Amino acid sequence: MPSTKKIITAALLEDRALNDITSDLTIPKNTLVNFEINAREEIIFCGAEIILEVFSQLKKSTKFKNSKLDLKILVKDGAKLAAKKTITRGHGDAKLIFAGERVILNLIQHLSSVATLTKKFVEALGNKKIQILDTRKTLAGLRELQKYAVKTGGGKNHRMNLSDLILVKDNHIAAAGGIKNAIAAAKKTQKKIQIEVECDNFEQVAEAVSASPNIIMLDNMQPAEIKKCAALIRKNSPKIKIEISGGITLANIKNFSQLDVDFISVGALTHSAKAVDIGLDVVELSSLRTC
Repeated sequence: MPSTKKIITAALLEDRALNDITSDLTIPKNTLVNFEINAREEIIFCGAEIILEVFSQLKKSTKFKNSKLDLKILVKDGAKLAAKKTITRGHGDAKLIFAGERVILNLIQHLSSVATLTKKFVEALGNKKIQILDTRKTLAGLRELQKYAVKTGGGKNHRMNLSDLILVKDNHIAAAGGIKNAIAAAKKTQKKIQIEVECDNFEQVAEAVSASPNIIMLDNMQPAEIKKCAALIRKNSPKIKIEISGGITLANIKNFSQLDVDFISVGALTHSAKAVDIGLDVVELSSLRTC
């Protein structure tokens, strides 16, 4: 992913990874260790590229260019791991490994949490005809990685940014003077881009259907109202895709699983995923010292 290198460069700089005074003062030069990165709970793993890129960037530095490091990634992104499953096993310079430890763990714990939560939503929904979507409710600078994690967990990406899709929301509707005005103005673009409109009630849906957008989002509606709105859309404009959003959780998603809709978008996938427990452990202090 194009953003991975930039994110890791910034993270290593933020952590002053080349100025780890604790390791520099307490660990003898060229101390070698065997280490593992292990899942400490059941997870969907995401972040193999992170591990490789962090160590790659550290190895390119003047400080660590001659440092020994051998490692092997044992699992692929998207793998379901049991607690105590080893993700990475390696051997190398202790100072190098510890310099990258926190950046690696911060990122793979978060990305794996997003992938794990996404998989839970997909499985709780239990309907392959409806796709789970993410949103733009992401951490600044990490959107590309978070959306990759959603895909890793079995979800699908909604728009990446404001230029990817015309999404007419309530504030646009108010500023444009109504749904029809907003959609009519959006259709004047010469770009081949889809138009989606957010609707809060049946009356707005009826107005939106007459304006023929590509997608209608039913926002914060209960199943009975969604069913009524979906029936109207399918009857009058069967080509229009239907997305539902707002207030959908793991506890209630099953209530929406049999509705005639195409997508369910869930902001919680990225803004509320709790970090999973992954740790880096020194397995054995090597008796070998290069000097």
